Amino acid sequence: MKLAFIIDPIHQLDPCHDTSVALMEAAHILGHEIWITQANQLSVVEGKAWALLEKVELIPVELVEERYQAANPWYNLSNRTAMSLETLDAVFMRTDPPVTVPYLYATYILDYIDQNKTLVINSPSGIRAANEKMYALQFTKAIPETIVTADKLLIRQFVEVQGRAVLKPLGNKAGEGILFLEGGDRNFNSMVELSTLQGRVPVMVQTYLPEAKDGDKRIILLNGEPIGALNRLSSGSDFRNNMATGGTVAQTDITPREHEICAQLADTLRKDGLIFVGIDVIGGYLTEVNVTSPTGVREIDRFDGTRLGHQVIQWVEQAKK
Repeated sequence: MKLAFIIDPIHQLDPCHDTSVALMEAAHILGHEIWITQANQLSVVEGKAWALLEKVELIPVELVEERYQAANPWYNLSNRTAMSLETLDAVFMRTDPPVTVPYLYATYILDYIDQNKTLVINSPSGIRAANEKMYALQFTKAIPETIVTADKLLIRQFVEVQGRAVLKPLGNKAGEGILFLEGGDRNFNSMVELSTLQGRVPVMVQTYLPEAKDGDKRIILLNGEPIGALNRLSSGSDFRNNMATGGTVAQTDITPREHEICAQLADTLRKDGLIFVGIDVIGGYLTEVNVTSPTGVREIDRFDGTRLGHQVIQWVEQAKK
């Protein structure tokens, strides 16, 4: 197969951590052609999506004494060439969030791929529909007590009832802007005003889950089915468990309750064309559904001896038959 990956600049990626690299590496090992591009190199020409693409050859990482080691350099690129994306078998949209206006425009361009010819992972319309905070709200049996509002009084009332809460901006990533709220905090008004831009932008507020001290679990789903998980733990100086905020990772299992949550999501994810997804679960509650560029594959493979990237590429092979 010929596979395209829309990624951030490749020299910025960490081959020992980035899931995009793990997917490309799996495609390379399984004998497929890998092409890369960036969101700002997409175009529509005569009603079809095109991109400036570079063919990439990878040197796979090696696991040595429980640590990944990468060659230097770990990739080689061909000359850039313009190509219709419908000449490829699949396109992976793996640009990191936040979902800005240019990001949205890139998904509009990807709409001009005939998915009967070329599989797009994840579906452009699915990405637009699935704000990574808001999307979870439809699964009412899976989520904790949650409101979304820009109203400071409503937020205060919610926090007073719940005792403690977590405020999340709707458009950020990697734990950015997440705040811990208590009703008696003298900074409460200022924090809410800053987060909502003086009441102009809604935020998500969820009841604080004490189980967060035991970790924030990331579960990877492939076409609605869970294929692996890892636990993210805070650094101790920060209540957030995100890897980007200094959190550590640990091996974990998927519990029966978490399998139930995955089953609640599965049909909706498939309907929306969200094939490769990472969900976040704390204390048996769904907190986020990550659809843009979910990560964690390298760490899960290292803990469990799995090859999740291979599973994803093999799923694409079967889907293209």
